[in-house]
Amino acid sequence: MRILRLRNVMEKTGLARSTIYKYIDAGTFPKPIDLGGRSVGWVDSEIDGWIADKIQERDAIS
Repeated sequence: MRILRLRNVMEKTGLARSTIYKYIDAGTFPKPIDLGGRSVGWVDSEIDGWIADKIQERDAIS
């Protein structure tokens, strides 16, 4: 299991920081886990799953 920091999540998804947090608030993006202090991270497999869901949504529309 791997934990991604915000910069890595932004690179992997192509989303801006504000968009990631907007999607989290809307309940449509994986929530971060507390790493202690002011640090948070995301589980890599959850981000992969979110990306896979977006691909399935795209393909279902086509």
